[in-house]
Amino acid sequence: MKLSSSKQHYFALFSQYSNGGSNLQFNNTFIKPSFSHSHIHFPSLHALDSSPSSSAASFPVLREDAIVNDFDDTETEKRKLQELLVVRRPVKDLIDDVEVEVEEEEESSSATSSSSVIDAELSRFAKKMPIFEPKRVDSSSSGEKPLGVNLDLALYRAKVLTRNFRYKEAEEVLQKCISTWPEDGRSYVALGKILGKQSKTNEARAVYEKGCQATQGENAYIWQCWAVLENKMGNIRRARQLFDAATVADKKHIAAWHGWAVLELKVGNVKKARYLLSKGLKNCGGNEYVYQTLAMLEAKANRIEQARYLFRQATKCNPKSCASWLAWAQLEVQQENYRDARQLFEKAVQASPKNRFAWHVWGVFEANVGNLDKGRKLLKIGHALNPRDPVLLQSLALLEYKHSAANLARALFRRASELDPRHQPVWIAWGWMEWKEGNIKAARELYQRALSINSTSESAARCLQAWGVLEQRSGNISAARRLFRSSLNINSQSYVTWMTWASMEEDEGNAIRAEEIRNLYFQQRTEVVDDGSWVTGVFDIIDPAIDSIMKLLNINQSPYNKTRDSSTSEEGSDPAGEDNTESGTGFDLDSFISEKLSLDSSKLDVDLESNSKNLARPSSRKIWRASKVSV
Repeated sequence: MKLSSSKQHYFALFSQYSNGGSNLQFNNTFIKPSFSHSHIHFPSLHALDSSPSSSAASFPVLREDAIVNDFDDTETEKRKLQELLVVRRPVKDLIDDVEVEVEEEEESSSATSSSSVIDAELSRFAKKMPIFEPKRVDSSSSGEKPLGVNLDLALYRAKVLTRNFRYKEAEEVLQKCISTWPEDGRSYVALGKILGKQSKTNEARAVYEKGCQATQGENAYIWQCWAVLENKMGNIRRARQLFDAATVADKKHIAAWHGWAVLELKVGNVKKARYLLSKGLKNCGGNEYVYQTLAMLEAKANRIEQARYLFRQATKCNPKSCASWLAWAQLEVQQENYRDARQLFEKAVQASPKNRFAWHVWGVFEANVGNLDKGRKLLKIGHALNPRDPVLLQSLALLEYKHSAANLARALFRRASELDPRHQPVWIAWGWMEWKEGNIKAARELYQRALSINSTSESAARCLQAWGVLEQRSGNISAARRLFRSSLNINSQSYVTWMTWASMEEDEGNAIRAEEIRNLYFQQRTEVVDDGSWVTGVFDIIDPAIDSIMKLLNINQSPYNKTRDSSTSEEGSDPAGEDNTESGTGFDLDSFISEKLSLDSSKLDVDLESNSKNLARPSSRKIWRASKVSV
């Protein structure tokens, strides 16, 4: 088969064009090829790589086998054609497989506008040549993450749902947050706390573990919350490891240092606790909770002036810290500095007017020093501000039983138990009152009700000890022994329980056994050793200017062995070192609650209407574990 004359001219021109010529010469005439954008069409890669039968019909110029039979003797032309294909054919990843259709109108217009048939052939060839195109990026917004403000709003919504005890809905919101923002640790912390409140410890642990993996172990808040959970479950060794991980993730995370120190204090490692608190101060600077814990340690060690100094530092760090003012006030109560204590209680309620602990502790203090009316008033104010808190009603009931009538106290206990049926101390205190009133059967039922809530808590240990005394006074010695033993299984460090048991054995004529019980207590008790060698070091951390500290505390004059007396306090001064002429004597409680809390002091009576007629029957399940303490 022989090519037509027009095709021979075409390949001649094709060869000249592939050699880099921009203008073509034919019959001594220069012809400039036409490559206007309006006439260039590009085939897809699929079209170029299709089968020989289809591509030969569509693209005869680009198929080598379509022309090789007529140019076997022209190796140069074949090589040039291959080089052209290699140079002009790029790799295209994102060009869609779309069939390119050459419209008849464009072909006809191209043919008529060209000055020769050669221009038409070159234009058609240019339409079929692929060129390089940049990679197209998918700009669809279907997979975009929502704005960060949506996470903040969702976390706040979960917080509100948790306050309203709608845990299921809060969990669903937080699970969506985790799936959308897996790298944000706040969702894991919030969800873990919600599960912990519902005693779903395994689920909470799984959430914290997932959060640590998602944040690559760099979120100290998740480690710290996980450590607190393990500590509550009694896994002390695991909790230590998690607190350590939290401090490694962020050495300035003060909650981890403080939580770890509190754990060590709980197990009796006072020296380690002091070291951790000192590290917290060194890495994080002054912190009210660290100062407060150190002050309480100093007060326990009877280093009163150091404790006062540390309490003063805590209240300087945060003047609104109600807990620091209350702890300082209790120190002054122990030192019988009642005027200073009262000033500190006033500062506590001014710092946090609705704090139930402030009103409760202040009310109990006033009742204990003989100010019964003021004590009642303070407890009623606290109840008016916190109507769902059973502890305030419990203390008010005990006050009324001691100084008023048992029926009023019984009504207050009933109301408190309705507010929170799972609050053990209310049932225990109520049972104690019924025992004192001679209602042994009712007391046993109330003690059993308390143990049915939780038989392994510290409150359960106190309940078992009180129940043991009841059975001892009733002549049930065997039952009393079992109850004392069960109480010690929970808290083996209770001096009162050991000595009560030993006294009972002595009363029964078992002097040898009583001596064995006392010896067993001294053998197994946890010895807490504390010293004052750390004081200078921690003061260096608090303030390197040790000379100014010595001047402040009058260390050269050794004031540590002196105790304050209210009579030595200057008139119009308070323990915090501030001028407050109204403190102690001029504080107007009625004006304060009227202006700050919108309460009328004449309308503070407790609503004693009962919503339930009968007490729930106590659980019949076993209420104490098998004996572990043997004598």
